[in-house]
Amino acid sequence: MTEPATTIVVFRDTTHGLPAREYAAELRERLHDCEVRLARTPHEEREYVADAAVATGEDVDREVLAGAMDLELFACSWAGTEHLPLDALEEQGVAVTNAAGIHAPNIAETVIGFVLTFARRLHEGLRRTRNREWRHFQGYELRGSTVTVVGMGSIGTATLRRLEGFGVETVGVRHTPSKGGPADKVVGYEERAVHEALARSEYVVLACPLTETTRGLIDEAAFATLPPEAVLVNVGRGKVVDTEALTAALERQSIRGAALDVVDPEPLPGDHPLWRFENVLLTPHNAGHSPQHWPRLADLLAENVGRLRGDGSAELKNEVLAP
Repeated sequence: MTEPATTIVVFRDTTHGLPAREYAAELRERLHDCEVRLARTPHEEREYVADAAVATGEDVDREVLAGAMDLELFACSWAGTEHLPLDALEEQGVAVTNAAGIHAPNIAETVIGFVLTFARRLHEGLRRTRNREWRHFQGYELRGSTVTVVGMGSIGTATLRRLEGFGVETVGVRHTPSKGGPADKVVGYEERAVHEALARSEYVVLACPLTETTRGLIDEAAFATLPPEAVLVNVGRGKVVDTEALTAALERQSIRGAALDVVDPEPLPGDHPLWRFENVLLTPHNAGHSPQHWPRLADLLAENVGRLRGDGSAELKNEVLAP
């Protein structure tokens, strides 16, 4: 007797208010023997997930989850899962995976773009272009600089790999320094080690998740430690940086600038003081976006559906919560 097809429900992209059509299409290409259903409304989410084995999207509402009695896996399309109702998912015996790793190539490229922009002062060139100013200005050289990358997961590691050809000295910060990695020096999150790294860095890249250890890591004391030529790049989480301390550091010109794909609060209000600095580059949390987003996400989920259908002995890739 043929087993019934596994039903996979793709939730709406709630950040942009659009259904994730591309994601559903990519899944159908990979999982021909599965029924992939795209939920376009909250009503369809509740209806479709009622008898589904797998659901995937940015978030799952507790009310929706309560009606999903056959659900085995929720595949979060974000790397972070702190926003999910993990307690309810665990109580219901639903496995949870995240999208860690799929954004590494494009976010690492964004970091390199940010760093090179400040090294060569391309943002000043853009400002003068807008003002039609043909006046000479001098940039710096990235070569010979020290770049500290906080967080050596997939994004931090990809960033460090891409820095290898620039002739820079790299310092990596991770919870277990003994694991090493593609950095000239690897240190832990101990306050002294972090501040020693900050004190010698021209560029500090935050590529770490938000945890109790990293929350507010770059605070007033950190900005006092950073040299005045330092540039802060944040592609991790907004709350890793104390925004008031960052604003104060920029106002007193104690750092050279900042490039921020993530901020706190987010979205950044239109009247926030960070908008007014010419040495601050802001992007709307889109460093992880590229045409390869949905294909990579679909590859990950397709692999886990295969593992889910196995004998149960294989751990799910990117597993955050086991059933």
